[in-house]
Amino acid sequence: MTADQTSTDQTSTDQKPARRPYRSPRREQQAAETRAAVLAAAGDLFAARGFAGTGMRDIAKAAGVSVETLYAGFRSKGELLTLALDAALVGDAEAVPLVERPAFQALSSGSRDERIAAAAGLVTAIHRRSSGIHLALREAAASDPDLARHLREDEQRRRIDIGRGATLVAGRELSPREHDGLWAVLSVEVYQMLTGQAGWTWQQYEDWAADTIRRTLDE
Repeated sequence: MTADQTSTDQTSTDQKPARRPYRSPRREQQAAETRAAVLAAAGDLFAARGFAGTGMRDIAKAAGVSVETLYAGFRSKGELLTLALDAALVGDAEAVPLVERPAFQALSSGSRDERIAAAAGLVTAIHRRSSGIHLALREAAASDPDLARHLREDEQRRRIDIGRGATLVAGRELSPREHDGLWAVLSVEVYQMLTGQAGWTWQQYEDWAADTIRRTLDE
């Protein structure tokens, strides 16, 4: 074999198309469904039992998966807690930010009263889904620096989202007083006090939230 032939054979080998990785849409769908089931089960248990009272075996059993499957998808109980909270905040396990979702976009549609009602409904829905998991996160953050950092980052994101949403509702830029006032008064802690300690229903809270938003923007 000549040098030219060797070179030609090598070039031919090098130019063979790379084999595409095998993808199974059915397996991907099953994996996504399993992940969603795990996050939903984890969220329910963390909300009901707190962080310390919830074990990985409990979550696996509630989700209908093995403990091995659980650890294959989630590195730790702390990571599972933060991901369960993220899913509860937006309502599902899809990787779509809150501000890109229809419920958030609705804050810019309709009359002013309709936008205010949409904002109050969105805040109430988020708190109903996530308030119990927030309590578990605060419990865990007291002794876990990583979870404490996540809690702070979540609150900062919420402050930004409140500003964006209220700006859409108002149809103008907010003053710092309006922004910070709404961020404080629409917090999950206030929701927990009113529905957990004062005995309000979620509908009473939603009506109050709408009135609070209206009053703040009218000042």
